[in-house]
Amino acid sequence: QVQLAESGGGSVQAGGSLRLSCTASGRTFRDYAMGWFRQAPGKEREFIAGISENGDFVYYADSMKGRFTISRDKAKNTVLLQVNSLKPEDTAVYLCAADPRGPYSSYEDYDYRGQGTQVTVSS
Repeated sequence: QVQLAESGGGSVQAGGSLRLSCTASGRTFRDYAMGWFRQAPGKEREFIAGISENGDFVYYADSMKGRFTISRDKAKNTVLLQVNSLKPEDTAVYLCAADPRGPYSSYEDYDYRGQGTQVTVSS
């Protein structure tokens, strides 16, 4: 079993940056690929980025390339999502997910999912 906890969200003005963290506990973190997603009110959940268990492979949704960077800190059992040049349309709950066979771009394909952290961007 893996428990995931996102943190780092908050309220920020447009143009600012945030670094979101997803900390894993439970089973061996290094065996899991990770993904970041977001869901805004009234909109479908969106895939942002995924990273392999060893960090060597990362990929992004086309619409997320450029302002989002995913990375992992194995020593801290943490996956990070750096978000720059924030826009009001980035307002959403940001969620992380883990799977031993990923990463996947579909949230439902992950075995474990966190509760999310809220990001609110004001203009």
